[in-house]
Amino acid sequence: MPEPASAATIESDHNGWRLARRDAPLADVYRSIRIPVGLKRGSNEAGQGATPVKKFAAFAGPGYLVAVGYMDPGNWATAIAGGSKFGYALLWVALLSNLMAILLQSLCARLAIASGRDLAQACHDAYPVWVSRSLWIFAEIAIIATDVAEVIGTAIGITLLFGLPIEVGIIITTLDVFLVLLLQRLGFRHLEAFVVAMLGIIALCFGAQILLAQPDWAAAARGFIPTSAIWSDNEMLFLGLGILGATVMPHNLYLHSAIVQTRAYGFSTAEKSEALRFATLDSTIALMLAFLINAALLVLAAASYNKAGHQNISELADAHALLAPLLGSNIAPTLFGIALLCCGLNSTVTATMAGQIVMEGFVNWHVAPWARRLATRALAVIPAALLSLIYGRGSTGPLLLASQVILALQLPFAVLPLIHMTASKSKMGELVAPRWLTGISLLSAGLIILLGFVYLKNSLLG
Repeated sequence: MPEPASAATIESDHNGWRLARRDAPLADVYRSIRIPVGLKRGSNEAGQGATPVKKFAAFAGPGYLVAVGYMDPGNWATAIAGGSKFGYALLWVALLSNLMAILLQSLCARLAIASGRDLAQACHDAYPVWVSRSLWIFAEIAIIATDVAEVIGTAIGITLLFGLPIEVGIIITTLDVFLVLLLQRLGFRHLEAFVVAMLGIIALCFGAQILLAQPDWAAAARGFIPTSAIWSDNEMLFLGLGILGATVMPHNLYLHSAIVQTRAYGFSTAEKSEALRFATLDSTIALMLAFLINAALLVLAAASYNKAGHQNISELADAHALLAPLLGSNIAPTLFGIALLCCGLNSTVTATMAGQIVMEGFVNWHVAPWARRLATRALAVIPAALLSLIYGRGSTGPLLLASQVILALQLPFAVLPLIHMTASKSKMGELVAPRWLTGISLLSAGLIILLGFVYLKNSLLG
């Protein structure tokens, strides 16, 4: 049986927190997945064979749920727009964003394992009410922006595969709440298995499309060399910010810091240090897979649209329609639609949990998951449906791109508290982040803030 999800079951708190720890995040699945242990000292009973491989297998899973957010429909829009407009030139932004994501997700795991809090709970417990409530509002804005991208992406995937009007596809997306509820009722491992299966399908679809596109690999390699043009070209900066926001997503920081705690690791410093190593390895491997898929999407756009002179592709439907004539294969658009639908469904699962985590952590409101999901989905469906009705299918691209830039501008409000708390010895105890890690994290946060500031300045000053 899983351990009770009560603050009383968690080891004594460090004294650097303003408030005492409350109930654990995602209480119904808290510490529900056991970690294999070996032969107990002084016992003749056979253990469970706790080899490092078996232990890592028990920890594997949360990283892939996090990786879902790094390849959601918003990523598609920014990668296709960036690849079609600038060819391979923004690949370095995708790589840098992914490295930042790996770094920040490792801090999320550190915060969770050291303190027993997710990021939302930690902000509530560490800061005055006016600060935590402000951070909550920013987090909710980010989740709504994420959900807008998921609504549009999933609806377009349904439209492309089944020929339904996009308005019907948007309405159908409201029903995915039942998919999430079913997966949660089956158990957290079933939910993880669903996500990994969808990721496998997505990877296969993109692998096949890349083979059909036959990219210029030498030009792609040069795309990983940073260019200073991003500071002077506001359109490139806009798309670069979109790639950053679509990769280092605020809601994923809250999500990871909660789902890491579904593992029943021990309470000693040694056991928590081991848990941190495995959790970091899990998220690093998963995010590298996400990077390969994101890079493949940008490479596909550069090798097909940009190469053929189609340099202003922002609509996913247009991208789908051009694949067959450009690649000379009728299967390419089908693979595109399948991968897009899988991305939308996957993102729905993780965004639902992130919304629940944020609401419960910041304001201690315990709302039924289906009610929470319908509320956030309604806030996303309304603008998506109105724009599609007023402007037609051609309105979705700008909305997708704008949603990802909003995410990039929201990032500092999640990243800075995360860095602040993981650098605090009084809050983290022996698992406090080393100074070099805090330093690199601050440099990453500074770059995120600088990019956002330059973009806003350029936009306001024309």
